[in-house]
Amino acid sequence: MRITRFMRIIGPGLATVLALGACVTPRQTDAMTGAARYADHCAACHGPGGRGDGVLAAGLPVSPADLTALSARNGGVFPWSMVMARVHGYAGRAGEMPEFGTILTGPMVSWADETGTPVETPAGLLAIARYLETIQA
Repeated sequence: MRITRFMRIIGPGLATVLALGACVTPRQTDAMTGAARYADHCAACHGPGGRGDGVLAAGLPVSPADLTALSARNGGVFPWSMVMARVHGYAGRAGEMPEFGTILTGPMVSWADETGTPVETPAGLLAIARYLETIQA
């Protein structure tokens, strides 16, 4: 009897919480996964908030970019292709960013670039880019 009464009281609230949990979109999931990847691979240089103030920033030959200002520096539009190319690195390309190509291996996904062209990209790379889009000032 006590369990039945408990379920009548708690049941609707529990159902609401479960339903809201199911409302997370794939894009939000990518951003959450991207946040974890960012914390693992980017925060030491770019800082936990993406402002270029990570614990390793002072010792680098080039100051890390403020990643919260990517859209502002691009006329208010998030620069998807530039972000993807910069984060991914590319084998043999000299630059201040480390080569993340091997870190971002895994399943490939298709996304449309700014021109609408489908591009096959590592899912982890797209997740980081989607996370960066969420921290724009």
